[in-house]
Amino acid sequence: MNQHDVIILGAGASGLWAALTAAKRGRKVLVVDHARKAGRKILIAGGGKCNFTNIDLSAANYHCKNKHFCKSALARFTPWHMVEYLSLHNIPWEEREHSQLFCSRSAADITEALYNDCLENNVRFIFSEQITNVQKNDDLFDVQLTNSQHYAPSLIVALGGSAWPQVGATDAGYKLARQFGHKIIPTFPALVPLMMPSNWKLKNLSGIALPVSIRCNKKQYTENMLFTHKGISGPVVLQISAHWKKGDAIEIDFLPHTSINDILEEAGPKPLLKTVLNRNFPERLASALIPKELGEKQVAQLSKKDMQELRSCIHAFTVIPTGTEGIKKAEATGGGVDTNTVSSKTMESKLCTGLYFTGEVLDVLGDLGGFNLHWAWASGNAAGETV
Repeated sequence: MNQHDVIILGAGASGLWAALTAAKRGRKVLVVDHARKAGRKILIAGGGKCNFTNIDLSAANYHCKNKHFCKSALARFTPWHMVEYLSLHNIPWEEREHSQLFCSRSAADITEALYNDCLENNVRFIFSEQITNVQKNDDLFDVQLTNSQHYAPSLIVALGGSAWPQVGATDAGYKLARQFGHKIIPTFPALVPLMMPSNWKLKNLSGIALPVSIRCNKKQYTENMLFTHKGISGPVVLQISAHWKKGDAIEIDFLPHTSINDILEEAGPKPLLKTVLNRNFPERLASALIPKELGEKQVAQLSKKDMQELRSCIHAFTVIPTGTEGIKKAEATGGGVDTNTVSSKTMESKLCTGLYFTGEVLDVLGDLGGFNLHWAWASGNAAGETV
């Protein structure tokens, strides 16, 4: 009989960390994944350099129906735990803007280290097999795979969310959670580019990038924005997308670090408005932002009404996106297993003894910048310490 202490479904970031943590405690661990190798999402994260954590991390960087859920796991597994792990394995890393930590060489450094550590601690892996059935008989979970059957008193569901289906992501984790009575908070593509109406006045600006502030639903982020063929992308858009719902307007400030009043005052009364704007914006953007007749006026000729219109165009440009670019372009999945029925300390189900959930399958969404990968490590650690 293929009996183990722990079966982990999913060899991604949270599954690997849970496996290693449990195995170091002497547990007999089996990890199952339908992919051919471990950590496929880790390998492409951060443009292949793996933004593995963020030094400036707190529970405020996470969005969850139960806002306190993340605190315990994050308190017990900090960014410095990941830094220590990389240092032990001589993996070079670097800090980039906004306190983001990346591998200097390649994301493969982390994946290989974790996988090899698991092997050294006698973790068994089964790749390229589908999970055909999972049930619980008495105190044992019975996991049927394409070619084998396995049993364990503890089962960790580390199957991730639906984002990035092109690297094998599925909704299998949610289906399994429902099977054991768990409610799923409706899922949605998150950290994803936004699409704009075909007639919006800033179309045909593809390729232009600049720093902006975007506001939506009482949230505001300031970062680079990129115009695309379909709408807008870039870090600031991915951040705000987590708070946008269909029908919501977003408000863009194209001069987040100064005011148009100060710029005009500095320019003096004589220049044409369009001349002043072209010094501060890409020319194509400047001419699309404001009405042509306004641009032809000298600064001194601008009326109170003109100034109001100008401020509205530049500091409060409002548009209703038509949608997101969907789950294939999303860096993460919002929603997931309702955390009210999961222990925040151990990640164990409150409905089924021995069943655990880690990582993106849970209703926990981090901001852009290493927060989602850190949640994978931290939740995997919490489960691995307990199983």
